[in-house]
Amino acid sequence: MALDPVQQRSLSDQVVERLRTEIVEGRWRVGERIPPEPELMADLGVARGTLREALRALQYSGMLEIRRGDGTFVRARSEVPGALARSAGSLRDVLEARSTLEPQLARFAAERADAADTDRIAAALSARAAAADDEWVAADVAVHEAIARAAHSPILFEVYTALLPLLHESMRAAQTHDGFCRDERRGHDDVLAAIHARDPEAAAASAAANLSATEAWHAELPPR
Repeated sequence: MALDPVQQRSLSDQVVERLRTEIVEGRWRVGERIPPEPELMADLGVARGTLREALRALQYSGMLEIRRGDGTFVRARSEVPGALARSAGSLRDVLEARSTLEPQLARFAAERADAADTDRIAAALSARAAAADDEWVAADVAVHEAIARAAHSPILFEVYTALLPLLHESMRAAQTHDGFCRDERRGHDDVLAAIHARDPEAAAASAAANLSATEAWHAELPPR
């Protein structure tokens, strides 16, 4: 059977791949602003229109966020967050996904975390406790990410970090409701204590208890 001819990729597709590589391999970190357009055009040897076509493709995929007047920022290391965002999941859907992942990540963290991991979680918890209201959600998400990183489970970590933009949005919405609690120890400080104690079951139970409390609180919310 004859093979189909190899299709030559468009220049914009090649630019997409070059930019995606910078993100996936961590040279451009999540939350970081990428180089400005003139610098990228010079480095890649392409026109502004080609570059912008590639940037728009990566924005649609969820990997980049273009902020008018402020630059282009890395939003995620894969296309999964974009797919999740387009799924239009509710807070309940996000909680369901978290309930599947967070207890197991906490359990692994209690088994596998090293000193650098526990220091990172402790620093994130301190930043969360001191955060102003407009910074608190990002600080809370950073705690969850630090715990997930401490699990040393690369595939689960990638899946979980893909969920973080939705977690951020759901927590920001939840923060506007009466009765929202900033200082919940379950799933946060208590998980770190369990990690220090090398108690996987206590870590998983704490993460699960936090999510159960959040689900119960969400169920009592009036329609908005």
